[in-house]
Amino acid sequence: MADVRPFRAYRPKAGLEAQVAALPYDVYNRAEAKEAVKDKPLSFLRIDRAETAFPDDVDTYDERVYEKAAALYEERKKDGTFVQDDTPCYYLYELTMNGRTQTGIVAACAAEDYRSGVIKKHENTRADKEQDRIRHVDALNAQTGPIFLAYRKNHVLADILRRYKEMPPACDFVSEDGIRHRVWVVTDKITIEEIRRRFAGTDKIYIADGHHRCASAVKVCEMRKKSRAAAENASPNGAQFFESDYFLAVLFADDELRIMDYNRVVKDLHGLSAEEFLAQVRAQGFHIERAHAAGRGTPEGYAPKAKHEFGMYLDGVWYRLLYEGALSDDPVEALDVSVLQDKLLSPILGIGDPRTDKRIDFVGGIRGLGELVRRCETDMRVAFSLYPTSMEELFAVADAGRLMPPKSTWFEPKLRSGLFIHDLG
Repeated sequence: MADVRPFRAYRPKAGLEAQVAALPYDVYNRAEAKEAVKDKPLSFLRIDRAETAFPDDVDTYDERVYEKAAALYEERKKDGTFVQDDTPCYYLYELTMNGRTQTGIVAACAAEDYRSGVIKKHENTRADKEQDRIRHVDALNAQTGPIFLAYRKNHVLADILRRYKEMPPACDFVSEDGIRHRVWVVTDKITIEEIRRRFAGTDKIYIADGHHRCASAVKVCEMRKKSRAAAENASPNGAQFFESDYFLAVLFADDELRIMDYNRVVKDLHGLSAEEFLAQVRAQGFHIERAHAAGRGTPEGYAPKAKHEFGMYLDGVWYRLLYEGALSDDPVEALDVSVLQDKLLSPILGIGDPRTDKRIDFVGGIRGLGELVRRCETDMRVAFSLYPTSMEELFAVADAGRLMPPKSTWFEPKLRSGLFIHDLG
């Protein structure tokens, strides 16, 4: 059963939330991060990406960078920018984007639940990407970037969220990208116990976003457990509670979430002419029609309206593709990202491994279809728009112990870092 605990968060002092909150560290490259922190002394990105404090000749992963991050974090605690709550609490975190609202429960989740499979993943992680966050968490002795988790809707939890959201929030601000953020603090002991009991009644929680952050957080938990065992000459499986056995997460009910499309652009047609390429696409089982000639799509492009439909932009024309071939019952092979990969990108365009092939790139749906057109007018030849993966598909893949192809899901809005910090004790 899931172990989801309240905790004593470090949070920005009231009134400073908008100045502190920052997008996740991994949405920026180094130059973008340096630009983003200009004239923003309290931005949490300064802690998340402490290389912004150094000249460019200092490597991003230099030990001095992690030392600087820890020093900045300690400074912000000492000067009162961050204040720790007196008692363990749950927190409700609401994000509103384009009139659509989603509300999650901020909590500390047991690392053991990740190891045992109660917390389920649907993506692989890379050791090199994990190592950076392992070092960051270890240096700060705190987890600062929440893991985005999902659970199947629970009516009792939904009622708790509804009741709390009728009260004034602890903070309420709109970030630079137009997202409204509101937070409520759950201090009532009866409600806290009810939330914990409801999560204890489930054996399936899913990573929606943040696989690398989650894997890194769990590895730091394992490091701390081994250190305790060695220092205390005791079993690492003792019954005593340690905050460092848990990691920071925000848990959303599945009906609160919407996955956006994650689209593809490819540099060339693998030596084929446009006519040869279209002929091979048809031969692979795709029906092709010009989207606008068929009265479909918008002037900007074609966004698929259902599964197994794809938009394609080639030589200034938007097409609608409909896959009419046989479909698998396998939860991974039936995904639209798999159909496109297995029936078109690999056999026709020679994209064998999209994780490593330099001829393909991925464009999150938040950037719109216009970005696909722009890429094809600059550095790419053909673009594909996809119907979004559903939460049920994500759950089915994770429940089967399988992994999705890379770049299958894009979640918006992004959780902010710096609003909740989990101290490891």
